[in-house]
Amino acid sequence: MRARELNQNWTMRCVEDSQWQEARVPGTVYTDLLRNGNMEDPYWKDNEDAICSLMEKDYEYQCTFQGEETEDLSNAFLRFEGLDTVADIYLNNVHVGNAESMHRTWEYPVKEVLSPGENTLKVVFHSPLKFIAQAYKKYGNIGNDDTYEGFMHLRKAHYMFGWDWGAHLPDAGIFRPVFLCSVSHGRIDSVYIRQCHEENKCTLKFEGDCIRETPGEYQWRVLVTAPDGQKYETALSAEGEGQLVIEDPELWWPNGLGDQPLYQVEAQLLYEGNVEDTWKKRIGLRTMTMQRKKDQYGESFAHEVNGKAFFAMGADYIPEEHLLGRRSEEKTRKLLEDCKLANFNVIRVWGGGFYPDDWFFDICDELGLVVWQDFMFACSVYELTPEFEANIRKEFADNIKRLRHHASLGLWCGNNEMEMFVDERCWVTRASEVRDYLFMYERIIPEVLREYDPETFYWPASPSSGGSFDNPNDPDRGDVHYWKVWHGNRPFSEYRKHFFRYASEFGFQALPSQKTIETFTEDPDDWNLFSYIMEKHQRNYGTNGKIMNYMQQTYRYPGDFDTVIYASQLLQADAIRYGVEHSLFFAYAMGGRSDL
Repeated sequence: MRARELNQNWTMRCVEDSQWQEARVPGTVYTDLLRNGNMEDPYWKDNEDAICSLMEKDYEYQCTFQGEETEDLSNAFLRFEGLDTVADIYLNNVHVGNAESMHRTWEYPVKEVLSPGENTLKVVFHSPLKFIAQAYKKYGNIGNDDTYEGFMHLRKAHYMFGWDWGAHLPDAGIFRPVFLCSVSHGRIDSVYIRQCHEENKCTLKFEGDCIRETPGEYQWRVLVTAPDGQKYETALSAEGEGQLVIEDPELWWPNGLGDQPLYQVEAQLLYEGNVEDTWKKRIGLRTMTMQRKKDQYGESFAHEVNGKAFFAMGADYIPEEHLLGRRSEEKTRKLLEDCKLANFNVIRVWGGGFYPDDWFFDICDELGLVVWQDFMFACSVYELTPEFEANIRKEFADNIKRLRHHASLGLWCGNNEMEMFVDERCWVTRASEVRDYLFMYERIIPEVLREYDPETFYWPASPSSGGSFDNPNDPDRGDVHYWKVWHGNRPFSEYRKHFFRYASEFGFQALPSQKTIETFTEDPDDWNLFSYIMEKHQRNYGTNGKIMNYMQQTYRYPGDFDTVIYASQLLQADAIRYGVEHSLFFAYAMGGRSDL
């Protein structure tokens, strides 16, 4: 297969305007408008409101590119790796398809409309705000109070519509690469690799899947290169099945438990002896699961790698930027390297964002950071129409096939906090929403995982004790979200009352540094905790007062704004330290338990 990235000659405009402006792809509407001087800084003062309203309109992207002779090709198609979100795609003024999910890869056949000369590609993005408003009017589902009504009906990162830590900035655009692809005979769809570990050897079992455009003789070949340069090679069956034995394998370990050697795998699809397509990835040789054993405390819940359970130390990962056009591999690497320096060994990808870029997992593979990967559902009930189900099934398959080979992938998790809230009937307005919850997380996702990744552990929700509304936030089983300290206004000493098996969420807020505050206001009149601007930028509404309430319990009241900032950060450090040290102390006191 040949793939040519289309990343040149892009322009964009609001469909209501006649004037086009320069655009970058990958990129987004907000970052293009900002770069061209047609939008104010969305983080400055209260610009957010006006900038959010820009998404009441539709936007159009366009580029031109030279085609290729296609007579000898069985298939030519456009491949979009990230469209955010409701879009129509046109090539040479012919509508070739539409999209309604930023969480999927979209492909559109274009052989019949592709010209060997100049081609014009156009992508029209429709207003996400209008989409969710119409869906809310039709279905009426409700969810997180910080987020715009109807957000759950669009497969778009939920946080973009507001959260208790972020702004209302529902960006749009071609946020991942787009390719013009051509196939002569066949191409690789995916390769699944199972690992069977025995003493001093690891057997890799391959299951290759390809798309055959023409009849003929197809073969598969796999080459594996060890970290020390040693090479292994094997032929697979015509169906893409076969195995290869690695003697004396170098095992992959989480940070702090060992090294992270990675093996290069190259699978080749051949047609009548010639290489048609290749699939190149890095893998780590390891076993990975969750340890669940009954004991005197309840039931353990611990990451287990190569037969060794370990104490999970890490944090939840939310999107690094509201403006996806500003994200980069370099920024992500710096963040994750800092995590490693802080002795993290686990990162939980939170379900209200989007599935991370490939580079996120590549870096976690290199650094030994085990990834707890939520599917992208958070703090809402969902209307499981046939169309919605078909959309999310394809979303699951796309991302499972994209990410399942990574050494760092520790588990798949169905959603963020919905088992707990549905069990409490929070946001539930009719019985069918409870039924649909069980269908989505205890039937549909497990079905898709059994087909595409049966080897990776699945957990139905976070928090959960195993599903079916069986006391989902039980401190003695599964994972727990503990927010009575902070949201519940309890003192730090409240941690002493609990001995969690796995605390996947807890925390405490502090103010940012003065330097950060000056990125959204330089007006000294705003440098007061209860000024309009400081309250505007406090997304967890009312909690500037909460910070001061906790502060008066611990310190003397500060006399100036700089000291308020610093004291809030000391307060946060004390709160987090108290929770962490309590968990560590309990683990060691109970004979080195590693499963909190």
